[in-house]
Amino acid sequence: MRDVRIGIAQINPVLGDIEANVDKHLEFIRRAVDDKCGLVVFPELSLTGYVLEDLSYDVAVDIKSSAINRLRECSGDVSIIAGFIHHTSDHQFKIASAYFEDGEIVHVHHKVYLVTYGLFDEGRFCAPGDRIRAFNTKFGRQAVLICEDLWHPSSMVIAAGDGADIIHAPAASPGRGVSGSSQQLGSSRTWHDLTRTYSQMFVNYGTFANRVGYEDGINYYGLSQIVGPDGAILAEAPADEECLIAADLTDGALRRARISTPLRRDEKLELTIEELRRIKTERSQ
Repeated sequence: MRDVRIGIAQINPVLGDIEANVDKHLEFIRRAVDDKCGLVVFPELSLTGYVLEDLSYDVAVDIKSSAINRLRECSGDVSIIAGFIHHTSDHQFKIASAYFEDGEIVHVHHKVYLVTYGLFDEGRFCAPGDRIRAFNTKFGRQAVLICEDLWHPSSMVIAAGDGADIIHAPAASPGRGVSGSSQQLGSSRTWHDLTRTYSQMFVNYGTFANRVGYEDGINYYGLSQIVGPDGAILAEAPADEECLIAADLTDGALRRARISTPLRRDEKLELTIEELRRIKTERSQ
């Protein structure tokens, strides 16, 4: 990978107001450029807000829309990851994050694992994605997994197996539960455990880009993080505040981590594939 300074824009989107949210993106993009970031990552559904329900169909955009074009045009100064409802050419509506770079859309990831339990209802209004891919950028090979995707370890296996050195997790994680005597939110504790453990186990850089604010009485707590390939926290945002955090990611640190902990080198991908084929065959009998 190539050394890069990465920023996370921890924002509070306005529910259903794409124009206002584009303006907020442009503000944070300017801040990221001023901070000499090469890439800035926005949370899940950063252009629309999260609790959309039927509004999903009204705010959905295709990749040629004016909102998307405004971000694409800014990506000559800094690469961008932003989230939206994607209205696909066959009229499906998918939770998406796009990677913009040098005036182009390099990659679009559709959320594979929709959340339709507890207080979440994504599967009623959106279709799931059907692929997980790493992709090449000028900073190296990266992958995007949206929120619930990270709660399925197979997603990380695929992204790491496909060569991603930086794996991003745009999220809209609400505050739920209290963890231990520290009174830390249970959901934030779980997310931080996930991102640190995954970064160590798969020896990659990771970002957790969470939002803040309230929608429909639900609080989104922030506490976004950038994590190194040894599990070290490189930057962490405060709770409940809009902000930009940033950290420098270096190829040297990645090299040292993979020498000291060669887990990715030793991964038996063919064994995993063969055993999964066996399991699928046996389950279908």
